[in-house]
Amino acid sequence: MEKDYRQVPTSEIHPFSIEDGNGNVHVSVMHVGTSTNRKFLYITAIIVNLVSFVCGTSLGWTSPEIPLLKNLTNSPLDHVMSASEEGWVGSFLPLAAAIGPLGAAILADQLGRKKSLLISALPFIAAFVINSFATNVWMFYLSRFLCGLSIGLVFTVLPMYIGEISDDEVRGSLGSFMQLFIVIGLLFSYALGPYLPVTTFNIILVVPPVVFLLLFSIFIPETPYYLIKSGRDDDALRALLQLRGNEQSLAQKELEVIKVQVEVDQSNKATFVDIFKSKSTKTALFISLNLVAWQQFSGINIVLFYTQSIFTDAGVPLAPEICTILTGVLQIIASALTPLLVERLGKRILLMQSGIGMGVSQGALALFFYLKDDRGSDVSSIGWLPILCLAVFIVTYCLGFGPLAWAVMGELFPGNVKSTASSATASFCWVLGFFITNYFGLVSEAVGKSGSFGLFAGCCFLSFGFVYKYLPETAGRSFAEIQELLGGQRKM
Repeated sequence: MEKDYRQVPTSEIHPFSIEDGNGNVHVSVMHVGTSTNRKFLYITAIIVNLVSFVCGTSLGWTSPEIPLLKNLTNSPLDHVMSASEEGWVGSFLPLAAAIGPLGAAILADQLGRKKSLLISALPFIAAFVINSFATNVWMFYLSRFLCGLSIGLVFTVLPMYIGEISDDEVRGSLGSFMQLFIVIGLLFSYALGPYLPVTTFNIILVVPPVVFLLLFSIFIPETPYYLIKSGRDDDALRALLQLRGNEQSLAQKELEVIKVQVEVDQSNKATFVDIFKSKSTKTALFISLNLVAWQQFSGINIVLFYTQSIFTDAGVPLAPEICTILTGVLQIIASALTPLLVERLGKRILLMQSGIGMGVSQGALALFFYLKDDRGSDVSSIGWLPILCLAVFIVTYCLGFGPLAWAVMGELFPGNVKSTASSATASFCWVLGFFITNYFGLVSEAVGKSGSFGLFAGCCFLSFGFVYKYLPETAGRSFAEIQELLGGQRKM
């Protein structure tokens, strides 16, 4: 019978290692007992995720601002924004977000996780300042590009930071904080954007990244893993004492284990090509790339960027602005439930349920637009359907593919390839996001909104099949156990 290390006293737990089929050694870090006082750990997760909130305000920015920019009465522009300009305003963010991770890996390894996240706040600040004074569409292009660079950094480094400060028991729930704070930021944009002038709204958006810079730089430590890697063992111990509730024996044991892992990782330094030399890392990359691909092919960026426009096109009985705000509230409720559910049900079950829920809702939305646009039918009696469809889509996305695709990525890779693999995954995700966002209008013209949402529905159902066949459960498992699953040495 396999030993459950989570039930073993701390004194019995020691660093241990596994070797994959290619001779690479990986060390388990967290089977050293768990803290009974996680107050500072949760405070740290909340403060670091303030930058996720800023990401959310950026992702939701286009939903209220595009309609204002297309109305000369409210727009700072001297012309009505064209469909092409609207497409580029939406797609410059994912384009830059695909570039951001390329530098994120270097920054995370050379400057550290903390400094990299601090740097990520600077383009946000510059972007919102530019928006506050923008008078031509090129300035909005630049601001959206800057936001994308920051998002690319955050989506690469933040999962690494959370993974390196957490213990096994709460790693999954803390990893899902990112999605929760993103949707709170989305609601912030949805709720304020439609009712404030463009300039005023963007001045307000400067405040959150400034607050993050101050709180994170002053009160929150670098990850113990990076501090040990940099030869700062005393600082690492101080950080562990903070994160583990000042439990001296636990922090000291964990320090020794991390030292072993850092030594192994540095002796096995790897490039991107080396990922393909080990079955476990090759499988990890395959899973990570597919999870973010299915996330993008669900149509999430179209929904987030153009929520208000979708409700307007659907002709729903409620004001589109109100529907959008209600959607944002649902996102927060669902994302708040995810940390509670992920440790009980596991990531695999939640991801499968997410794929089915998103597929059903997108399919129903496709049917609505087929009846309304393609058949010319009177849909006034089912005007509530788009609201229900987007509500179900948002809830099931936030319970699964929204937070868990990134949380899983942070758990799969050993330290010697984690930054490289994470940046490659994030870049791939946003390259797909760019093409989907930029060309959604052309595809929609060719096959109609019904065809577009029908394609998204099909992809959502396929995502269920992928998770069922290929994804092992990672919740509550140590890094060593996960590597054994990926390497085929342990059954799912």
